[in-house]
Amino acid sequence: MEDEAIVELYWRRDEDAIRFSQTKYGGYCSSIAKNLLADRWDVEECVNDTWAGAWNAMPPHRPQRLRLFLGKITRRLACDALRAKNSLKRGGGEYPAALEELGECVPSVPGAEEAAEARELEEMVDRFLHTLPERDCNVFLRRYWYAEPLETVAERYHLKLNTVKTSLFRTRKKLKAYLEREGVIL
Repeated sequence: MEDEAIVELYWRRDEDAIRFSQTKYGGYCSSIAKNLLADRWDVEECVNDTWAGAWNAMPPHRPQRLRLFLGKITRRLACDALRAKNSLKRGGGEYPAALEELGECVPSVPGAEEAAEARELEEMVDRFLHTLPERDCNVFLRRYWYAEPLETVAERYHLKLNTVKTSLFRTRKKLKAYLEREGVIL
């Protein structure tokens, strides 16, 4: 079923929307959650919560790209679950390692009161990503948005592991310089 038809089902409050979403995007959402969470039960719960999140978000939202919309919900839920389990102390998943790598070039935004600054930072990072060659952008997104292990990124793009590490290092360095030019204090 086409995405537009699935979105229309959500808007009509037809429960088949969840079934079609799960069939079409269940694997995609599971892979996002799996990269962030170590426990398969947490992954399953996160993916199930994605369908509820989509149900609650539509209407009023009418996503243009359902795959990305569901992926964003899954990622947010997985990040929330990770924080709730205090996974940084326990380890597991790729998210803590990916965050640590990004920490040197992206400032943390500690509280909700800085939500506007966080949105502005997100827009700056998005503009920066559009300046990159396609492969560098994809490698960066696979590591830091999808939290894929370095080995998986290397395999996906038929690169050596050291090539991926070097590419990410250089891209983080460029991102840091870009943000500093934009006036972000690191």
